[in-house]
Amino acid sequence: MPEMNTNQARVVDPILSNHARGYQNGEMISQVLFPDVIVPVRGGRVIQFGKEAFRRVNARRAPGSDVRRVTYGYASDPISVIQEALEGTVPVETAAEAAMVPGIDLGSGAVDMVMDIMLLNKECECSELALNAANYDANHKVALAGTDKWSDYANSDPIGDINAGREAIRSYIGRYPNTLTLGADVFNTLKEHPVIKDKIKYTSAKSITAEVLAGIFEIEKVVVGAAVALDEDAGDDEAANDVWGGAALLAFVPR
Repeated sequence: MPEMNTNQARVVDPILSNHARGYQNGEMISQVLFPDVIVPVRGGRVIQFGKEAFRRVNARRAPGSDVRRVTYGYASDPISVIQEALEGTVPVETAAEAAMVPGIDLGSGAVDMVMDIMLLNKECECSELALNAANYDANHKVALAGTDKWSDYANSDPIGDINAGREAIRSYIGRYPNTLTLGADVFNTLKEHPVIKDKIKYTSAKSITAEVLAGIFEIEKVVVGAAVALDEDAGDDEAANDVWGGAALLAFVPR
């Protein structure tokens, strides 16, 4: 009988149970901009109040004269719940074999995979809604070009741009924005921007994080959207697309 090699001597290849290769998506941030709301039925209406309290009204009156009145009310917009469903299937024979030898629970894995896909779908839909320039009027969006792009370190002014955005929001809702979302590339650009570095060079030796940017921009919360997505028919060897692209978005989100 010929001499056995190491593969033949093992007879059964062991599974490295503490080492598994796989993919895990980047941080998802849609919940920060669009918090989940539990609704009891599949349709209904959302109450919407106006800006009556923002308007100056002349309340002065002469003795005995009529008192001016203001009307309090609200409108409502219809909503409907969109249903989504996805099945993750595992043959029972395959699940049994995987549980015996590698010790892998394929059933739980299938459930987790479905949940990951559903969460990614939600993340993409929220980013498409939030970053669609057509959803904003001319006073609430700006497309930086040329030397105004934050990647132009010598000429751009991200702090000035954020301050202008903060004031634009305050002038329409009476509140400063409390949330800033950044695409991953935008965040990486800001971390290296001389204007940002100059703000902390005498006060901190820490690296520039989302929390540091929050302090510089005077924003309660700064989050970085790092999730990526492939089209359904894309190959595994294709590069995924950034879900939150190259955008920065200021918003006031009720806490």
